[in-house]
Amino acid sequence: MTARIRARGRSGGDADPAADAPAGAALPTRGLRFLLARRRVLLRLTAWSVLETGQTFLIGYGPARALDEGFLRGRADVGLAWLAVTGVGVLLGAYGTARVYAAVAALVEPLRDRLVERVVTRGVRTGDAGSLSGLTQQVEIARDTFAGLVMVSRSFVFTAAGALAGLFTLAPPLLLVVGPPLALGMALFAATLRPLARRQETFLVADEALAGDLGAVGPGLRDITATGAEADIAAGTGERVEAELRAARALAHWGVLRVASLTIGGQLPIVLLLAAGPWLLSHGVTAGGLVGALAYVTQSLLPALRSLIHGLGTSGSRLTVVLRRLAGTDTGTPRPAESRPGPSGTTADQDTPPPAFSLSSVTFAYGPASAPVVRDLDLTLPPGAHLAVVGPSGAGKSTLTALVAGLLAPSHGTIRVGGHPVPGPEAAAERVLIPQEAYVFSGTLAENLAYLRPEPGPVEELLAAAEAVGLTPLAERLGGLDARVDPATLSAGERQLVALTRAYLSYAPLALLDEATCHLDPGTEERAERAFAARPGGTLVVVAHRISSARRAGRVLVMDGRSTAYGGHEELMRSSALYRDLVGSWTPAPARRGSEPALALGDAYRVDAVTGPGLAGDGRHVVAHRPVGQVQAPGDLRDGGSLGREG
Repeated sequence: MTARIRARGRSGGDADPAADAPAGAALPTRGLRFLLARRRVLLRLTAWSVLETGQTFLIGYGPARALDEGFLRGRADVGLAWLAVTGVGVLLGAYGTARVYAAVAALVEPLRDRLVERVVTRGVRTGDAGSLSGLTQQVEIARDTFAGLVMVSRSFVFTAAGALAGLFTLAPPLLLVVGPPLALGMALFAATLRPLARRQETFLVADEALAGDLGAVGPGLRDITATGAEADIAAGTGERVEAELRAARALAHWGVLRVASLTIGGQLPIVLLLAAGPWLLSHGVTAGGLVGALAYVTQSLLPALRSLIHGLGTSGSRLTVVLRRLAGTDTGTPRPAESRPGPSGTTADQDTPPPAFSLSSVTFAYGPASAPVVRDLDLTLPPGAHLAVVGPSGAGKSTLTALVAGLLAPSHGTIRVGGHPVPGPEAAAERVLIPQEAYVFSGTLAENLAYLRPEPGPVEELLAAAEAVGLTPLAERLGGLDARVDPATLSAGERQLVALTRAYLSYAPLALLDEATCHLDPGTEERAERAFAARPGGTLVVVAHRISSARRAGRVLVMDGRSTAYGGHEELMRSSALYRDLVGSWTPAPARRGSEPALALGDAYRVDAVTGPGLAGDGRHVVAHRPVGQVQAPGDLRDGGSLGREG
């Protein structure tokens, strides 16, 4: 029987008509305005660079004159004088270089100040979580990269001008040998600059995505193993590895052209000068002129061209990526909710948040020959809702939470959490799943509670969460938040309280409690559920093992593997025979102090029999310690049959 369930929240407010400006296209214009506003600094930078031009000119011209007018004519004093002039030119060039650094600083530091001001303003106004990273790392990358690009670009321009002027002064035919390959190499580099920058940017984005994924997966390896999500996590990480590999290969292919441009523009002229030596000497070029030309190419043009190609080809695209992010124009960053396109291509209303989760025609079976556990299920839950899922064993309750959490993939249909497709990193960040078998690790209680937070939380916040969920008595007994926790000494209920408080402190708005309170007494269970239901902006889904959980929920989903029923408690009492049967089999048990006992030592089947008055069946309530729902005996919610696998 097909289930068709719709539970949508209200939407209020009008859409903001403001749209994002095409700031990415305006980035070069902003850069040009920034430079024009600092014309005096640019003029000073140009003036000091002229000294470097003189140094470059003398590097080839001085040795050429020393040979032609001095050493080759037997006049060593003249040759040494020309070498001395060259040395003085080098010293003046070094002085000019020192002054150039000061001028570059006067150009770069205002850029850094502008970026810092923008990052701080955006962080204060919007609470951007990436502001600290922008201040401490991205701004420094932008400043250093911009300074490097100014240096290499300026150096190439003035070095090339000095070298070409020297070649023309020595002998114009030298330009016929050096000029064409240099121009061809520069043209090839210019043609590949834009495609190379795009692929460099793609590689950087892929590399950062992989690093972010590994940063999230690494600390959660134990939880991944405990929940059986190894295959899904490995598949997602593998996709990012493949994406980075493809980006690296594309970058390497275009990098070959960069090497080719360096070879043509900087190394081919050396070969041509040597090969054309006899022709040049027969057309008025002196031996000193030929040596000077080789000096210009090897000592000036080739190093300057190499710095330009490597600096502009690599650092230029990196600077573009960083500036786009600092300016809020990075296309790889999700846009604000008010300007993000909706499913129909229109702009989403900023006052209408996406559903907490939605299932569209979802079907799931554990094998190709198995009957579907979930069949053609449509379910949309608005943010802030409180849903209880009830039903007999094997009805698909735990399967439903695993599907929403992304631990299982549906055979058919689509699932979205917070508007993001499942599975996916965005959807995973929107939900937290607390299974029946609570995970507690050796460490302090504070470390256990803050495990799902990207940074340690304030002590006051940890204490408030512990008080809300009901962990305070256990925390006091252990000796406070700084007390070391030994998981073996905690009962199953105490471990569940630690896991519940940890999930309560996470930033995920959707909490999935899959039998996560089964070891707690009814009073503690109620306190924990009410705490989760009261989280600001939080949505709660409880796989219930007591009807009291269903009474507290605003919505109830009844599953039996073949059909589903949905509604409030009173509505389902009138319309669902299965729900009436489940409620009728439940007798309220008096509240017990403390939690259920820990697992008995030596229990080969890893189940504890916990006696309690008023429970259905044989008066014993069996709870599972294996992964979610492998064993369940008749208890608060009767299954009407023998033990079976929980879906």
